[in-house]
Amino acid sequence: MSKRIQYTVEGEVQGVNYRAWAVSKAKDFDITGYAKNASNGTVVGEAQGSSDSVKQFVDSLYKAPSPAKVSKVESSDMQIKEGDSGFQRRRQDKPRHNPTSGDAVTEREAVYWASLNIKQPIDSPEHHPTTTPLNLMNCSRAITTNALPWQSATRFLSSVQHGRTITTASLRPTTLVQQHASTPKTRRQQFRTSKHALIKEYFPAPDAPNIKTTEAAWAHPVYTFSQMEQVKIQHRDAKDWSDWVALTFMRVLRWGLDTVSGYKHDPDQHPVRNGAATPAGSGEHSIDKADRLRVRPFTHMTERKWLMRFIFLESVAGVPGMVAGMLRHLHSMRRMKRDNGWIETLLEESYNERMHLLTFLKMAEPGWFMRMMVLGAQGVFFNSMFVSYLVSPRTCHRFVGYLEEEAVITYTRAIGDIEAGKLPMFEKMSAPDIAVQYWDMPEGRRTMKDLLLYIRADESKHREVNHTLGNLDQKNDPNPYNSKYKDEAAPHPVKDIKFQRPTGWEREEVIGEDKAH
Repeated sequence: MSKRIQYTVEGEVQGVNYRAWAVSKAKDFDITGYAKNASNGTVVGEAQGSSDSVKQFVDSLYKAPSPAKVSKVESSDMQIKEGDSGFQRRRQDKPRHNPTSGDAVTEREAVYWASLNIKQPIDSPEHHPTTTPLNLMNCSRAITTNALPWQSATRFLSSVQHGRTITTASLRPTTLVQQHASTPKTRRQQFRTSKHALIKEYFPAPDAPNIKTTEAAWAHPVYTFSQMEQVKIQHRDAKDWSDWVALTFMRVLRWGLDTVSGYKHDPDQHPVRNGAATPAGSGEHSIDKADRLRVRPFTHMTERKWLMRFIFLESVAGVPGMVAGMLRHLHSMRRMKRDNGWIETLLEESYNERMHLLTFLKMAEPGWFMRMMVLGAQGVFFNSMFVSYLVSPRTCHRFVGYLEEEAVITYTRAIGDIEAGKLPMFEKMSAPDIAVQYWDMPEGRRTMKDLLLYIRADESKHREVNHTLGNLDQKNDPNPYNSKYKDEAAPHPVKDIKFQRPTGWEREEVIGEDKAH
């Protein structure tokens, strides 16, 4: 017999990966529905399935993994909705409305408005006569329109201008009007890229009963924390016109992104140019931990701003590897020759960048503006890389190497902010399940800082790989990261970060001096 409930989970359940964990438990019990972080600190949602499955699901909500702490779980029965696959709402679905004092409020509506922390009717005299429109659901999983009829919009604007209180009877189909004294910016949720986006995580439909789980296409190499903490900010000097072209385009790209996002740093404290130089002739510059912590942006980077930046960067970072791998795949078939192992490494790099993005998407929901930016950036970047790689693969690999240098700088600064106590919400957050499984993060080392250490180590590896590939003969040399060496104990290119070479391995080190260039 099927059953449908709505539930509320109280306690320390936000920012600790509880919502994603609830989704995974629902999948185990063949439950459909959703889970959502409410503005009052609880997790709310609905669930539908067999009576036994629903009971097991509710019982499992108490057994949250550390560091989540569940103090109370409330559930109530609802009317069963047959054919509701995954509870996804479409644009044509009628959204909930905010009740006025003259409306009859159902128990379900009361719970919903309580989850939004709205305790008084909209025209209650306790409320200040200032009105502010609030869009209910503006996310990729649950979307409603926010357009008002012309007459309703006229009434609303007129009331705002004259400071009058209005009800929402005529506005009911499309919008919610919430009254309060003011709506400062601090009332927004931290991890949204759109002003009023609400994250609603839908339970996956049990459409593959014979499949338990799907493993990652490429298993991630094991990093030790001592290895990850040794990752440094370093820069490879440009040595020829190809390097200068790559470096110039990278700086233009970085300048454009920083300008759009309002992210600036003091040029007198740039870690690449003013770090302690390594021995002459090495072409490297580095910065120690003390200097790194002194490098700070002019603008205050909050947790929300950092996540917005991470999502945008990772949404385009997977483009170069895919473009290069695709072109080399076609080139190999066209020439009817092997590619010497380059394709696998390039596609694995692109896959790794996508896993970074999927991880951050468990922490923040991009809004329409961010999605439009990503759409435009991907279109321009993909086609630019496509044409450039046809012209000069070596320049493209050098460009990506310089780009990954900037990524290491970005994540190093974010880690420095966490260490300096400037990001208190990050200090309390745990890594999502997708990250724990992909990096095989050990117990006790699953904080946000630990996650950024893993991602920074990945970016440093991409930096090394692309600088190394840029040093090789693009048509004839084998991929040193897929090769076996005569002396495995000697430092050489590897998939993990056991032997780190931030500025790349020179051709003579990996191929040998006896091979003609």
